[in-house]
Amino acid sequence: MLVLTRRIGERVVIGDDVEVTVLDIKGDSIRIGIDAPRETRIQRAEIVDAVRSENAEAAHAGDGAEQALRSALSGRGDRSPDDAS
Repeated sequence: MLVLTRRIGERVVIGDDVEVTVLDIKGDSIRIGIDAPRETRIQRAEIVDAVRSENAEAAHAGDGAEQALRSALSGRGDRSPDDAS
């Protein structure tokens, strides 16, 4: 990890097309501005982590539902098309 010290108005350039500018500092909080192409995804890490965690929980919870659906569908194979009603 690269650690830099910047003051308000100073910038950091990442690659050829991403620029981060320190906009304001208040106490232990800092406001930054990010100038990047529209196609560049910029997300807060805590949001990405929360979504990843929710997806993992949903996938785990879905394991039981998937098995129940498979069991229900496997029982349908014994019936003839005339019995489907």
